Amino acid sequence: MNTGSMERRSTLRNRVLMAGTIEFGADAINCVIRNMSIGGASLDVTSAIGIPDRFSLVFKADGVRIPCHIAWRNEKRIGVAFD
Repeated sequence: MNTGSMERRSTLRNRVLMAGTIEFGADAINCVIRNMSIGGASLDVTSAIGIPDRFSLVFKADGVRIPCHIAWRNEKRIGVAFD
């Protein structure tokens, strides 16, 4: 069995396609929210370099701001858990 592809989240994520912004300090980086659950989300970014471990995720559609931290990251996608 390939354990690398096993689901490790406690809740399933729903696929979405939403515009968001990663905000930290005076900086902001655009992102695309690809999937989301009550506990976290997966974000597409141009580059994960320079994104801190903790930031606020802002939903562009309604301005909702959620503090979160990075659970995992790769070159162009990050997984976050909501605080």
